[in-house]
Amino acid sequence: MDASPAAWIALAAFLAAVLLIDLLVVHRETHVIRFRQAMAVSGVYLAIGLGFGAVVWLTYGNEAAAAYYAGFIVEKSLSIDNVFVWAVIFRYFDTPAEYQRRVLFWGVFGALVMRALFILAGAALLERFDWMVFVFGTVLCASAVQLIRHRGSHGTVDLDRNPFLRLVRRVVPVSGGYRGARLVVREGGRRVATPLLLALLAVEFSDVIFAVDSVPAILAITTNTWIVFAANAFALMGLRALYFVLAELVRRFVHLDIGLALALAWVAGKMYYQGLTDEKIPASVSLAVIAVIIGSSVALSWWRTRGPAAVLPPGAAAAGVEPPQPSFGPKPPHQR
Repeated sequence: MDASPAAWIALAAFLAAVLLIDLLVVHRETHVIRFRQAMAVSGVYLAIGLGFGAVVWLTYGNEAAAAYYAGFIVEKSLSIDNVFVWAVIFRYFDTPAEYQRRVLFWGVFGALVMRALFILAGAALLERFDWMVFVFGTVLCASAVQLIRHRGSHGTVDLDRNPFLRLVRRVVPVSGGYRGARLVVREGGRRVATPLLLALLAVEFSDVIFAVDSVPAILAITTNTWIVFAANAFALMGLRALYFVLAELVRRFVHLDIGLALALAWVAGKMYYQGLTDEKIPASVSLAVIAVIIGSSVALSWWRTRGPAAVLPPGAAAAGVEPPQPSFGPKPPHQR
C-alpha cells in the first residue's frame, strides 16, 4: 500500500497547521513552561498522535494501523534519550528556561525535515538493495548493545569534544552572552551568533544521531514511507512539551533502556528473519511485542521508584549525573 499524493499533501497540511497553532497560540509568549501546562500540552499531542492512528485504520485497514502504532510507540520511547541530551545541552550553554522552548520548536521543525530525508533515503535503499535489511538489522543490534552498555549515562555527553560544535565555533563568531531570544545579532558592524543559536545547532546535530537508530527501527516495521513519516512526525511534534514533563519525571524510567534495547533487538531480528526467508511478520505482531516490552519496562520502572525518593538510572550517580533541570547547570565556556 502506497499513499497517494493527496494523502501526503493532507498530512503535510495538518502537520503545518498544528505547528502554527503551537507557535502562534499555545506558546506565543516567552515564559517558563510549568509542569502542569507541559502535561496538558503533552496530553493533547498524545491524543492527536493516537487519534491519527484511527484515521490510518479507517483509511488503510488493521495492518497499516498496527504498523503506525508500533512505530509511534518506538519513536516515543526513543525520544526519552532526546530529553536527556537536550537537558545536557541546555545546562552546558546555561540556556534560560524561557528561551528553551524556542530552541526546541525549531529543533523539532528541523528534525521533521531531516527525518523525512532519512526515511525516503532508507526506504529507497531497502527497495533497491535486498542486503540492506541486514545492514539496518546490524545497526539496530549495535544500538541495543550500546543502550545496555551505557545504561544511565545519557547525561554524560561531552559537548566540549563534539566535532560539529568545535567546527562551528571556529568559523562563526559568537557573542559574549545571550541577547534575549535572538539567534543572531549585529555587534561591531558584523553579524555574530548567540549561544542560543549554538544550542539550537547542538539540538539539531543530536537528532541526526538519534535518527540513525529510530529510522531503521521503524522501517523494520513497515517500509511504507507515509506511515513511517507520520509516526515519526506525531511522535516528535509533542516532544517539546514532553521535555518539560520528563525533566521532572525522567529519573523514574530506570529500566526503559533495557526495554528499548529489547525492542530494538526484536525489530532487528524481524529484519533478519524477513531477509532470510522473504516472509513478513505481521505488523500487528510487532505492535503487540513492542507494546508489551515497552509497557513492562515503564511499569517496572514506576514500581521500582515508587515512594517519595525516586532513584536515578543505574550508573547515573557514579557518573555524577543529576536529573535534567531545564534552567540550571554549568556555565558555558564564554561565561566562565
